[in-house]
Amino acid sequence: MAVASGSDDAGGAEPPSWGAGEVLPPAARERVERAHSGGTWTSALSTGAFAAVRSVGFEPVGQVMGSAVYHVDRAGQYWGYYDCQYFGAGISLSQAPAPVVLSGVGGASERLVAVFDEARRTALTRLRAECSALGGDGVVAAELTIAPFATQQNCLEFKVIGTAVRARGGVRSPRPFTCHLDGQGFAKLVDSGWVPVELLVGMSIGVTHDTFLTSMQANGWDNSEVDGWTELVGGARADSRHQLELQARSRGGDGVILANGSLRVWERACQRSVLNGSEARDRIAESTMIGTTVAGFRRRPAEPRTLAVLPLGRRSERLRARLAAVASSPYGDPLERARLADELRELGDQG
Repeated sequence: MAVASGSDDAGGAEPPSWGAGEVLPPAARERVERAHSGGTWTSALSTGAFAAVRSVGFEPVGQVMGSAVYHVDRAGQYWGYYDCQYFGAGISLSQAPAPVVLSGVGGASERLVAVFDEARRTALTRLRAECSALGGDGVVAAELTIAPFATQQNCLEFKVIGTAVRARGGVRSPRPFTCHLDGQGFAKLVDSGWVPVELLVGMSIGVTHDTFLTSMQANGWDNSEVDGWTELVGGARADSRHQLELQARSRGGDGVILANGSLRVWERACQRSVLNGSEARDRIAESTMIGTTVAGFRRRPAEPRTLAVLPLGRRSERLRARLAAVASSPYGDPLERARLADELRELGDQG
């Protein structure tokens, strides 16, 4: 963690007052006031990330956070958020194919995805408000987490935390950017003629019914594809990617740098089958893709600068440190982790 005294370059605007129309919570306002009165800033940037941010004309101004706790419960009179829409539900030998019902194509889970999107936007809005209060132009290394609220399991806390940065020039951004990129990634992006716009999340929930055919394919003697489940996970992933693309277009970005993608699959009793006296099950897939939309600001990338570096310590120690950093990050690249591990094995006792 880096800590430094404030300066005129890194100074920020006066913190806004808290009122009915403000988005900065009182606790965040207190943090901003302490930063202004103390003249220091804090961040979770590593030494390398701190140097990289400064190399492209930005200064860290403080660690910022936005959070929101949302009540998330069932909706609808019978089906809740997960309606398989299978008319053969409860008929044990029904041969009718089951559809994959997606939130992005009118499924009942569309309401649940809307709640998640609203909660994330609320947390990001508060993050940007705190960034603006510190005089920042954007947030780097923004990490979004979702976790159950400790004392109420049907409530979720949406939290995003990162480091606010401020450009040393006189041009101010009208709206702070947010991105998942760390200091080095942010510096490479700016050096190449691109700027981050906004951290986005594309989410989709798909539901399908376990039909008689699905049961036969999943439990038979032959090695065979389970068609319904393939269509479920494929449809959910494609829909979440499509939702991410739609958001990127609406924000005016030229492209998206993907940070992370996850898939969660579980089963539950089919409510349509329960009404028919059956114990049939539904499968549910939740696909989430996180990325940062970016926009170009110049045609030709800047010439790469030469930086003289004197390595400190053994090479194997540096590789282990880089491997640990990639492995601990929720946005760590699996290919980069594998490459570092292979390089460390090849080095053996020579480094």
